[in-house]
Amino acid sequence: MENRTYHHGNLRAALVTAGVTLARAGGPDAVVLRAVSREAGVSHNAAYRHFANHEDLLAAVAARCTEQLGRLMLARTAEATAAEPDAGPEARAWARLEAIGRAYVDFALTEHGWFRTAFCGAAPEPERHPPTRPDPGTDPYLLLSARLDELVDAGALPPERRPGAEYSAWSAVHGLAHLLTDGPLHDLPPAEIRRAVDTVLASVARGL
Repeated sequence: MENRTYHHGNLRAALVTAGVTLARAGGPDAVVLRAVSREAGVSHNAAYRHFANHEDLLAAVAARCTEQLGRLMLARTAEATAAEPDAGPEARAWARLEAIGRAYVDFALTEHGWFRTAFCGAAPEPERHPPTRPDPGTDPYLLLSARLDELVDAGALPPERRPGAEYSAWSAVHGLAHLLTDGPLHDLPPAEIRRAVDTVLASVARGL
């Protein structure tokens, strides 16, 4: 199996995919070179030919988990657009911003392992591989930036209030997601979770 993988030149990708599978159930702690090698069906030494160390592997897996979050945000944006086909530009822009905020929290609650891995702070070994980034089309930060730009274009957000708006919006939603998953709000009932999400997103909108 190892020889076939090398022949096709996709062992690194196979190892990252194996790491994503392990992260989904166990979070970043499950992404270790030996376990990932076993999941991919290759020797432990083979993994070291593609990753300098554990941090290098974890950074690549974290980028893939972040892309999963971005895909959900994109899907929810499309759903919000389809749900209100006759909405004006301003209403549509607000709905699309709200959709990615809800997607963010939903991802944290339903894909806890991926969410924790996406933001585990892993850094690759710079001498072996360049930093692994999410694809620009699924980068949550860029998706948020695009929605904020859309608010400006629609006349819903004054241009002078646009610079730096990502920081407050992302901090509020990420903070809530963390509190609901690994923090003191982790045992809230579903109805109270919905209330918390509604309240935070409304506060973000008022702040903007």
